[in-house]
Amino acid sequence: MSVVSRLDCHYSNAMYPMLDLTVAIPTFNGAQRLPLVLKHLQAQQNTEGIAWEILIVDNHSNDNTFDLVRELQKNWNYPFPLRYCFEAKQGLAFARYKAVEEANSEFVGFLDDDNLADPNWVAAACQFGQSHPQVGAYGSKIVGNFEVEPPKNFARIASFLAINDRGKTMKPYDKKGKMLPPGAGLVVRKRAWLENVPLQTRLVGRTTGQMLASEDVEALRHIQTGGWEIWYNPAMLVHHIIPRKRLEKAYLMNLCYGVGLASYPTRTIALSSWQKPIFLLAYFINDIRRILLHLLKYRKAVQTDPVAASEMQFLIGRLASPFYFLKNRDRTHQTSNNKRYLPS
Repeated sequence: MSVVSRLDCHYSNAMYPMLDLTVAIPTFNGAQRLPLVLKHLQAQQNTEGIAWEILIVDNHSNDNTFDLVRELQKNWNYPFPLRYCFEAKQGLAFARYKAVEEANSEFVGFLDDDNLADPNWVAAACQFGQSHPQVGAYGSKIVGNFEVEPPKNFARIASFLAINDRGKTMKPYDKKGKMLPPGAGLVVRKRAWLENVPLQTRLVGRTTGQMLASEDVEALRHIQTGGWEIWYNPAMLVHHIIPRKRLEKAYLMNLCYGVGLASYPTRTIALSSWQKPIFLLAYFINDIRRILLHLLKYRKAVQTDPVAASEMQFLIGRLASPFYFLKNRDRTHQTSNNKRYLPS
């Protein structure tokens, strides 16, 4: 299937009236996973009076994702549209930006192709956004559906696999804090995104041969810097399917290293040029201190325990991050003067 024919199947957002919510599902080779994700969206409850749509963002897949969506569209008998668009540049950052641009709604909710939305997810997402006008983005409560039992003490690194359980009470994220919700299960206000998130971010997401993650954190930092609040909403429940492979030690170590290695752009977004050397020195000293404390605390377990080893890889990645981006600055995406603005 050529790119041209895939684009021919694209349904323009101009075909639909303004909606309340777009549920965007970026996917790369997700044809086998998408039907279950869509089944949970088809079972949404309490959506009377809510105008919403589903948008599949095909991130240059080479499986039959396009054919699957086209076949589903032929027999689609639901009151909410199923749309398709194609993003040739691989990386979740590109796919999510494409989704926001194509969404014909005030809010855009992101589900990965291994995320199963609770029956009340759409209703809860719309209700929260409409009742919190100061919030630019808000995350779901995400629990894991594990194929096998996670390693002991897995809770210490669960957030690296987009597990996000901050309790039963909705609350804002501290603007000066380190924590932000993952992109999975995230809902953004379209205006907040387009006015603050650069067209090209430094981080694009994990791709073939590219370990850098945290593209969602970078986008949220830009939204925060623009003056919007970021919240956690436990009424939006998502189940994240975690296969056996993602709980293996080698995968976890590589994942955590990639998150750590991506930390330089997210740490320095709000810093001016003169502040960066000062803060980087402070970060460097603190990262060295944390590595030494981790070694003292876990000793030989750093080599044998999957969780302790993964935490160490994260710390090493954070320490190496500034040097990585300075070395590769000509190959990383620049973020200045490339924001899109909605008309006032």
